[in-house]
Amino acid sequence: MTTATTPTSTIQPPSAAALSTRILAIAGAAAGPLFAVLATGQVLLRDGFDLRRHPLSLLAAGSPGIVQISNFILAGIGVLCLAVAVRRTITEGVGRRWLAPLIAVFGLGLVASGVFVMDPENGFPIGTAEGPAPAMSWHGIAHIVAATTAFSGLAAACIVLTVRMIRRRAVGAAVVNACVALVFLAPVDPAWASIQLAVTALVAFIWTTAVALWLLRSSSAR
Repeated sequence: MTTATTPTSTIQPPSAAALSTRILAIAGAAAGPLFAVLATGQVLLRDGFDLRRHPLSLLAAGSPGIVQISNFILAGIGVLCLAVAVRRTITEGVGRRWLAPLIAVFGLGLVASGVFVMDPENGFPIGTAEGPAPAMSWHGIAHIVAATTAFSGLAAACIVLTVRMIRRRAVGAAVVNACVALVFLAPVDPAWASIQLAVTALVAFIWTTAVALWLLRSSSAR
């Protein structure tokens, strides 16, 4: 006499590689909100800081500037984690070779923006003379180069993702990415440069967070 056995389905735990990729994507998703919280807190609490006149990068100047320096570096590390997650996840189709390296350019630019501090100017920190810095230091120049390179890399990443979405007939996503790229490539208006740069940073971190969440949803669906 034979006994019938009912096959049982087992849920396979995620592999170590899949789990680490998911952790990297979570770190990438957290980078933007963390940067926003720390930057907003400093804008509200640092004496003499006026976002209408002072770019967020200027928060790195002065003795409390270590907070913003750390903010840049931590955000950059989070974006670099996202780049690795993108590299592991997007392995086929348009942009598979370029998207992750371009996101990494943004992350490295953020880290460099923290390492190379902007010169004090326009009365901030308190005690600084009004007007632009009389002479730009080497680290001030490096900061500008790092920031410009960072946003240029992210603009290129948006363009690559736009083309990818067009090829996949995801028109809405393509339009959004194209608009984000235009934000990064727009010339800076000196009349409201600080506000424009803050908005650009906000859009950048919304984009990186959205990409990280997209990766996490995709991995969950698989």
